[in-house]
Amino acid sequence: MFEMKEKYKTKIPKINAEHEKLFEIGERAYQLLIDKYDTDKYDKIVAVIDELKAYTIYHFNAEEEYMVSINYKRLFTQKIDHAFFIKKIDDVNLNEIDNNQDEAIMKILTFLNEWLINHIVEKDLLIPAE
Repeated sequence: MFEMKEKYKTKIPKINAEHEKLFEIGERAYQLLIDKYDTDKYDKIVAVIDELKAYTIYHFNAEEEYMVSINYKRLFTQKIDHAFFIKKIDDVNLNEIDNNQDEAIMKILTFLNEWLINHIVEKDLLIPAE
């Protein structure tokens, strides 16, 4: 389900590699969703959320540092989008996950898929290479 497609690639290889990693994390979440043999996915879901948050913070910092280095005029709007994403991940209710694990994964996947693709296409593809 989660796949880094050619149309999502920016002009900056480092950013592309980091986006690829975010798609890989999303794919692991998807694999949890479709695994019908694992009856208690809570710890794995929390691990994916923790990894997603940690890697996203790393990626956003690297992306913003690059934008500063090239004096990118849309840095502020990027920072707002990035802060929104982190807040959304921070607001995930772990108790809600435990009560309905597949629904919780689906919510995370839907948000990640929509936000990541829209953000890349609408914002990151505009970032010029040095």
